[in-house]
Amino acid sequence: MSRSTDIRPSAITGYHLPVVTRVPLKFGPETLSSVICLRVRMRVERRDGASAEGWGETPLSVQWVWPSLLPYSERLEALQRFCTVLAKAWANFNVYGHPVEVGYDFIEDQLPELALEFNRSQPDGAALPWLAILVCCSAFDLALHDAFGQFHGTTVYETLNGRWMTRFLSDFLQPAEDANVSFNGREVGQGLVFPTSHSITAWHLVGGKDALEMEDLDGTEPDDDYPVTLKDWIQRDGLKCLKVKLRGDDAAWDLGRLLRVGRLGADLGVDWLSADFNCTVRDPWYVTEILDQLMRDAPRTHGMLLYVEQPFPYDLEHHPMDVRAVSARKPLFMDESAHDWRMLRLGRSLGWTGVALKTCKTQTGALLSAQWARAHGMTLMVQDLTNPMLAQIPHVLLAAHAGTIMGVETNSMQFYPEASAPEASVHPGLFRRRGGSVDWSTVQGPGFGYRLGEIKRLLPEPVFQF
Repeated sequence: MSRSTDIRPSAITGYHLPVVTRVPLKFGPETLSSVICLRVRMRVERRDGASAEGWGETPLSVQWVWPSLLPYSERLEALQRFCTVLAKAWANFNVYGHPVEVGYDFIEDQLPELALEFNRSQPDGAALPWLAILVCCSAFDLALHDAFGQFHGTTVYETLNGRWMTRFLSDFLQPAEDANVSFNGREVGQGLVFPTSHSITAWHLVGGKDALEMEDLDGTEPDDDYPVTLKDWIQRDGLKCLKVKLRGDDAAWDLGRLLRVGRLGADLGVDWLSADFNCTVRDPWYVTEILDQLMRDAPRTHGMLLYVEQPFPYDLEHHPMDVRAVSARKPLFMDESAHDWRMLRLGRSLGWTGVALKTCKTQTGALLSAQWARAHGMTLMVQDLTNPMLAQIPHVLLAAHAGTIMGVETNSMQFYPEASAPEASVHPGLFRRRGGSVDWSTVQGPGFGYRLGEIKRLLPEPVFQF
């Protein structure tokens, strides 16, 4: 069945926007000091030839999507080449429908084969992991959703129903066999939140190299108008939620870091912590020992710990670890593992209890994963990929509509605040945290509400055009 509102991609233009961090971001075994953001302009057309265009953007965060001993430059170059492959494939994808329908069909029917063919051309040991493949695809999928809203003069989240779509959740998802769940007749947007407030609680990222107080400074810090210690960030932005990056292979360091951040945060009015091990832990015992010691020796910090994020290797099929010992102590969230509903189903069977959604794994995938997780009683969070510029807007909108356990992680203002200056001039509340929150009341109009015509950003020459 088709609708007169259906669209298909018809032309693609891509831009690389380089960004340098003001301070390094340490997570897991790697450190991020710069990133290339992929910005995509997609023209879509209806069967009658009418057309519109939309935009999507994501950081190609090499260290996160593809942790490896391979040189950074080789990994980045491979991601950029694969984005060009995707651009051509999207421009030639002759499927009409709603963006969730078109995006789902592309991800299911085209993306695996494109990835397989690309990886055949890669040297041994240099195959793109699926997480990297999804991140490359996400800018195109985001642009598709924005273009549909632009075409029809409505917001992305107002189109997730039977007025605009012919398929239901049962066409995309299957419930777990042990769950009393049915997706029959359920719309993609059913149960999402349509908030009346445009303010949402912000989580601050405490990186592994971040100075907590003045005693941690070593003289290499930037001399600019932004805080350089966690204490100053908390006081300036009124922060209430801190996400703590840990090592995962040094229990004494990890415990000490949580204790220090917990004590500092509690003294300054912080309410919540989360612990992010970035896939580096190899045994649940490592995490349970830290949690148990926190409960014995620092009950206040233990009580502030709202959830634990992705301690274990994200390839659950190769590392099918029973993690119930951890989730019995604290909610345990899939992040890097949460590729799609199939991985959520596997994670749930192993004891994971929550899902960290990210727009960088595609807007389509995030919406469907949110619905699968919610139906199976899993808690939701929306995590950042240090999203600057346009990437920040769909990111915050997803958190506002998903119904998260507590707000949204947002940290681009810590690591490259000036990168978003043109966008911040139109959306100041999205790029500066005040009272522990970000404000998206300036996001208005169709699509993702970018208000792109008001943003004075000069784009570089395109890196691809199809």
